Amino acid sequence: MGEMDIRIRIIGSCGSGKSYIAKELSRRYGIPCYETDNFVWDRSIENCRNSVEVRDTRLAEAVASSEWIIEGVHYKWGSESFRQADVIFLINPGRVVRDLRVVGRFVKTRLGREQGNYKQTFKNLYVMLFEWNRGFDREGVPEIMRLTEPFAEKLIIVKNNQEIVQHIRRYVNSGEAEARVLR
Repeated sequence: MGEMDIRIRIIGSCGSGKSYIAKELSRRYGIPCYETDNFVWDRSIENCRNSVEVRDTRLAEAVASSEWIIEGVHYKWGSESFRQADVIFLINPGRVVRDLRVVGRFVKTRLGREQGNYKQTFKNLYVMLFEWNRGFDREGVPEIMRLTEPFAEKLIIVKNNQEIVQHIRRYVNSGEAEARVLR
């Protein structure tokens, strides 16, 4: 068990920094961290999706815990993570920042300097930059706002990871773990 009894949901597009900050918070505070990609994909086989039942069961197991960080771009399924979260961060840096991070990750992975969850191909790079990230801006953000409307009091929109760290620090320093609101 970690220092805090908190459930954090981080959502953002490719290259938004959600994986980095989730892992950092997990390391710093001892909170279990889950990637929604790992609910979706069977990592033992390349390009093999888990069944919807397996995906949903894995998410349900994570959400049932007393503390967690769940990060990922996925929002069309898994609304239970929004409902059960104490705080929901929508991290939405500018497009140029995200694109540079995606390209940087592509280069580092291709050069063997960084481990990736999937094989980095030029096709994947194109899809991330010109389909997923643009679609996230056009359709994803408005849909996330709609889906999280019932939980608006716990939704915090940030532009960068430092803002998330500041909110968490305030929470830790407040001594009011029961409050669950980080604003």
